[in-house]
Amino acid sequence: MLNQLPALERFLQQHGTREWIALVEPDLLWDPRVREILRHWCYDFHSLPVDTYRLEVVLGHAFGMAELLMHSDVHCNSLDQKDPLTGESPPMDQIRRTISKVARVAAPVLITGESGTGKELAARAVHEASPRAGRPFEAINCAAVPASLIQSELFGHERGAFTGAHRTRGGRVQSAHGGTLFLDEIGDLPLEVQASLLRFLQNQTVQKVGSDHEEKVDVRVVAATHVNLTEAVKEGRFREDLFYRLDVLHFEMPPLRERDGDGVLLAHHFFQAFARDRNARVKGFSASALEAIRQHHWPGNVRELINRVRRAMVLCENRFIQPEDLGLEDALENTLPQASLEEVRAEAERAAIVRALRACEGNVSAAARRLNVSRITLYRLARRHEISLQGQAAIKS
Repeated sequence: MLNQLPALERFLQQHGTREWIALVEPDLLWDPRVREILRHWCYDFHSLPVDTYRLEVVLGHAFGMAELLMHSDVHCNSLDQKDPLTGESPPMDQIRRTISKVARVAAPVLITGESGTGKELAARAVHEASPRAGRPFEAINCAAVPASLIQSELFGHERGAFTGAHRTRGGRVQSAHGGTLFLDEIGDLPLEVQASLLRFLQNQTVQKVGSDHEEKVDVRVVAATHVNLTEAVKEGRFREDLFYRLDVLHFEMPPLRERDGDGVLLAHHFFQAFARDRNARVKGFSASALEAIRQHHWPGNVRELINRVRRAMVLCENRFIQPEDLGLEDALENTLPQASLEEVRAEAERAAIVRALRACEGNVSAAARRLNVSRITLYRLARRHEISLQGQAAIKS
C-alpha cells in the first residue's frame, strides 16, 4: 500500500476539486505520508474494520455538507447573475428598494458612502433597472483623470485645441447619449470643470474644448462620492448650485460593518467567483476564519474583503482558509472560544436538512432523495438535531 502513495497523490491532484472519505487500515495512520494525504485531500476518514454506525455518521456529515455547499454555490451564482449587489441584510434590502424607485425617473442621482462600499455597482443597478437599460453606461473616475484633461475627457475636443489634440474627439458625455453617465468621485472634480458640468445638467448640451458649437445630448447622470459634499460646499471646494443639481435623488451605501451577516455571505460569494485562481487544495473557510470575518471592522469595506479573500485563496497552505491567511488573526482576540469541528459539521448538517425539508414542503421522502440519504437515515438525523418532521410549519429554525 505505502509504495502506491505517490500514484494515489497524483490521482488526488488530478481530481483536486472533489472531497474524499478514506477507509484506512489503523496501522497506516502512523505513517506521516498517509496523515498528510488525509489532511490535505480528505473530508474525513474511517479506520477499518468497518463499523456500520460510525461510517453512516461520517457519510451523513459528508452528504449534509455537500448539500449545504451545493446550495451555497447555486445561491452565489444566482446572485452574481441577477443581482450585483450581493447581500441579505436589512440595509441592502433597503438599497434595492430605493434603486427600484429612483431608476424609474430620469432625474440625477447622487450616491454617497465610504470607499469600497460598491457605489459603482449601485450606479449600474440604477441604469439596468431604468428605461435606459441596454443603452450606453459610461463611467469616469473624476479623481483619476488629470485636471488638465478632465474637461476634454468629459466633453471632447476639436483638432488642435491643445498640444497633442491631433484629431477631433467626442467625450464621455457624447458616448453616453441615450444612456447613463456615471461620475465617480464627483467630489474631486476641479472647480473650473464644475461650471461646465452644471451647464450640461441645466441644458443637456455640451461644448467640445476648442469649439464654439453646442451639441444636444440625452444623458442621465448618476454621481458618486465618499466626500461630504455639504462640508465641501461650506469650504468652497464644491459649487452649491451644482450640488443641488446633483442631489435630486440621493441614497447612501452602507459600510460593510453595518451589514450584519453579509461579510460571510460575500466571502463565500467571492470564493466561488475567483475559484479559478485558488490553490486546488483550498476547499473553503474554517469556522474561525468566518468568525474573524464577522468580527473585523472592515475599514476598507467590500473592496478590502475582496482583496483579503483573493490573497488567502492563493497563499493558503491548508484545506480551509484560516484567520491568519486573511490577515485577521487579531480579530478573534476578544471573542469566545470557537466551535469544535464536530459542532461545525453538526450545524452544517442540521442547516442542510432544514433547507431540504423546506424546499420539499415537509415531504420526508423527497427531502431524503434531495439529500441523497435513506428515509431511515433522515429520521435518525432529524431526531439527533431535534428537527420535527411533522410538516413544514413545525420545522424548528
